Amino acid sequence: MPNIILPDGKKFNFSKSISGIQIAEKISKSLLKQALIMSVDGELKDLDYKITKDSKVKIITSKDKDGLETIRHDTAHILAMAVQELFPGTQVTIGPVIDNGFYYDFARKEPFTNDDLKKIEEKMKEIVDRDDKTHREVWKRKDAIKHFKKNGEIYKAEIIKNIPENEEVSIYFHGKWHDLCRGPHLTSTGKIGKYFKLTKVSGAYWRGDSNNEMLQRVYGTSWPSQKELEEYLNRIEEAEKRDHRKLGKEMDLFHFREESPGSVFWHEKGWILFQKLVSYMRMKQHDAEYKEINTPEILDKSLWEKSGHWEKFGANMYTSTTPDEKIFAIKPMNCPGCIQVFNQGLKSYRDLPLKMSEFGKVHRYEPSGALHGLLRVRAFTQDDAHIFCTEDQITEECLSVTNLILEIYKDLGFENVILKYSDRPDIRVGYDNVWDKAEDALLRAIKTSKLEYSINKGEGAFYGPKIEFVLRDAIGRDWQCGTLQVDLNLPGRLGATFVDKDGLKKTPVMLHRALFGSLERFIGILIENFSGKLPFWISPLQAMIIPISDEFNKYAREVHKKVSDSGINCDIDLKEHNLNYKIREHLMSKIPLLLICGKKEVDSNSITIRQLDSKKQETMELNTFLKKFSALNKASSL
Repeated sequence: MPNIILPDGKKFNFSKSISGIQIAEKISKSLLKQALIMSVDGELKDLDYKITKDSKVKIITSKDKDGLETIRHDTAHILAMAVQELFPGTQVTIGPVIDNGFYYDFARKEPFTNDDLKKIEEKMKEIVDRDDKTHREVWKRKDAIKHFKKNGEIYKAEIIKNIPENEEVSIYFHGKWHDLCRGPHLTSTGKIGKYFKLTKVSGAYWRGDSNNEMLQRVYGTSWPSQKELEEYLNRIEEAEKRDHRKLGKEMDLFHFREESPGSVFWHEKGWILFQKLVSYMRMKQHDAEYKEINTPEILDKSLWEKSGHWEKFGANMYTSTTPDEKIFAIKPMNCPGCIQVFNQGLKSYRDLPLKMSEFGKVHRYEPSGALHGLLRVRAFTQDDAHIFCTEDQITEECLSVTNLILEIYKDLGFENVILKYSDRPDIRVGYDNVWDKAEDALLRAIKTSKLEYSINKGEGAFYGPKIEFVLRDAIGRDWQCGTLQVDLNLPGRLGATFVDKDGLKKTPVMLHRALFGSLERFIGILIENFSGKLPFWISPLQAMIIPISDEFNKYAREVHKKVSDSGINCDIDLKEHNLNYKIREHLMSKIPLLLICGKKEVDSNSITIRQLDSKKQETMELNTFLKKFSALNKASSL
């Protein structure tokens, strides 16, 4: 009879098979109320699953990630139930959990309206009130296909056909309604509560293929409590206010055009911001002894075949065939070109570590539906660097990169950084002893940082383990930006070698490192994090000089020259508009400082300062202003 071991080491012995419900009840009545699903020897199971052998069991609640995901999974099922009750004949396809919510794809001729979403929400609440019991059945494949075809669910039948032969065909019932699903699920529809909201409808191709039918995707969110739901909806509302696409237009930074989808048209101020970040990163990398290089954007297909990128990324590469029938590809990444630079001239162990940085423009085809302002583009600039080192140098170099990236994020206002570590996958290249060194080096770097981190077992690249640096912004959203990867494969494929102390040629280890990740995407994140009110030192236009009237234009020009000469990027507004109009216009553009010039200022050789987000004005002697604000015109660590 089964012995049950709990996470805290407590053991319970039962005389016969036992369910999760019974285990939760045995532990405490309060846990029974909170219990959603359970983990049995690391596998997620329904609470009514019968345990027949000795097992390690954890009762999962809404406080656990798996518990919250199950609530959202069940809510997706209840969404599908509600749709089919309200709109008979609608086919259901797939309904997965996503970050902060879920979606379900439906095949229906008539498009869903906002009024439809309201009706669906009300029906979902009715289903919750019904508290229909949930149970699981395993069907024979042919019976399941026949059943769903008979019910007009051709998409569901197609999904079943593609399930591997060795997998069960699992059907979950909520009352009489049922769906193909692996589970696990809550014990009844009432368990999810009513803390959900349908958020939007969009189009989605069946299986993500534009050659297939267009489906309707209904998005929603679900939470364990009303408070958490409201907090999330408030974050969404705040996120909409911070949308970098809207702010980018207001600040006159960039735009996009259909003639070049996924490529940025930078305006003057946007390009100034871009170049400020490049200059800052260039200075930080110079201090860290990186050598900046630049490699061609177009390279022969043969190099991409040799590197392995053609096989893995060829479908998303832009290519061109020349009149002599040679095939070239615009680079989707910088690393093969960097190795070609390394390969010039004989390298010794004394040359290592060798750090090469590059602000490389790359192109990757993304489906048009995936493009999203600066956050998802087809053409972008990576702040790449590749560090060539020996196996013994991996630890030190990983620590160095981690410290550098954290310092840079702090300068840019991101102190809440989370690390995600991924170790060796089942299918990989390289020797286990080198993997041991690489994984140990990355873990030591993470632990030294003393930051929160998670471990993704087996999720490393086939060529080496990696760290992802995740920034948490001002409204609690996570953004994956920087990466650090240990590559045990590519240098060997492209013939990179160095002469070691023993006089033998050896293959260096290669560390791939990006700190911003993509300049374009990082700028989008910066804009949203600061709601357009960028730190003074990187603001593209830091000050606007505004004369009260034409008679003070001469003094305003003098101020403009002195402010500009002090290194503060400024402009002057001589348009024939009243003062209040000018102030409103420039505050909308998120300019940090408005410098107002009138008679008082002329007489005292001063300016009146109106700072962004402040209605107060301060009059300051001009030289005092120049000294104070020119000192702020740099990052905190400089």
